Amino acid sequence: MKGITDEPQYSVGLLEAGTAICDVIDSHIFEQTLSEKNAFFVADLGVVMRQHVRWRTHLSQIRPYYAVRCNSSPAVIEVLAALGTGFICTNKSELELVQSHAIPSEDIIYSGVCKQVSQIKYAAKNGIDLLVCDNEAELRKISRCHPNAKLLLQVSTEASNLDDEMSMTFGCSLKDCRHLLESAKELGMQVVGVRSHISGPCEDEQVYVHAISDARCVFDMGAEIGFNMTILDIGGSFSGSETQLELISNTVTSMVDLYFPSSTGVSVIAEPGSFFVSSAFTLAVNIVSKEAVARDRQDLDHDDLSPTEEPEFHYYMNEGVYGSFASKLAETLIAAPSVHKNTYLDAPVFSSSLWGPSGDELDQVVEHCLLPELNIGDWLMFSHAGAYSLGQPLCTSTDSPPPPVYYVISTRDWFEMQDTGVTHEATLKNFSLVPYFLNSCQTEAALSVPA
Repeated sequence: MKGITDEPQYSVGLLEAGTAICDVIDSHIFEQTLSEKNAFFVADLGVVMRQHVRWRTHLSQIRPYYAVRCNSSPAVIEVLAALGTGFICTNKSELELVQSHAIPSEDIIYSGVCKQVSQIKYAAKNGIDLLVCDNEAELRKISRCHPNAKLLLQVSTEASNLDDEMSMTFGCSLKDCRHLLESAKELGMQVVGVRSHISGPCEDEQVYVHAISDARCVFDMGAEIGFNMTILDIGGSFSGSETQLELISNTVTSMVDLYFPSSTGVSVIAEPGSFFVSSAFTLAVNIVSKEAVARDRQDLDHDDLSPTEEPEFHYYMNEGVYGSFASKLAETLIAAPSVHKNTYLDAPVFSSSLWGPSGDELDQVVEHCLLPELNIGDWLMFSHAGAYSLGQPLCTSTDSPPPPVYYVISTRDWFEMQDTGVTHEATLKNFSLVPYFLNSCQTEAALSVPA
């Protein structure tokens, strides 16, 4: 299979006891301070493994299918494949990435809402049979290009959108499902299950109650028409909070036991994305420019500030919404960063906003936060930076490549991952474990992997 070779493709720093992620970040900031001060990620693969353990602890009956579009880092794909997850892909490039890790085609779902004909044909050629469908036009397109496809009928969950004006409803409405099922039968297509669309992280148990009860209705319709449906996909939107995990564990388990008992032979799956990767990545960015303005009089220049006025600072970073903070364009809230500099506990803080380097009015990363006064060249650290942050830049206003990723894992986590059960024999062959020494510049440089 393409991409699997005898030579490791990327290095992972093996952290000995006593070495923390903050030490790794400090080391790379020191290294960057001596050169170009480019932004970079540090990714703790042990966090990905521990999130998988959390999933199995709370949701042992539900097999996770990782949403690749959330973070397509090859090391993340490899770790999750080793731990036995499936994968949800939205386009050909994601399908190719997952296949390059020798993931069995039956563990891949092609879920793009509006699929290109060429990409449907690619899925057919490569034995990727599980496809998501939610309308008749898409159904007919799939029937022509991939007649052996096994379809998951995507059903919208109305309750998931009541409190979110920005959310979009995807999926077939419950009242339209029968017509779509009948059309699939006429075309000779197989419908093997239901996929629920739940928009945004949700901690309302009634959303899951509605989704699973609606799925039961669709399963019953399918049985009447002649389909043997065996897959229930409860979708994504997993924030990773303990509250949500407990809620899903209790609610989903009881609803599945009620509507899809084990005697029915139905497999339950879900699509966590941010859950696995958000907290595993930290992004370090550098301040490249600053501006002081009078509070409530931001049209004034810095020289117009009176001695008694408290300034507000605008800081410009070397990453913005057209790069690693692209999720901000989808109304995702970016949390305030921490400052990588020694400050006194009683040091004054000032109203601040954080911007990307483009100069575009849309390139505002954080609208308001309180920070001590920073200087050009200072560093900020954004935790929970692993979701929707590693794609290609949306514009090329700078000539900087995407920030590199430095992968690390503690010795304890590495051995625990082996004990957890590496289930995919082709995975982890691309890892080259490199002992990480904080005082060794050569070792640190060896850990850099392009995002």
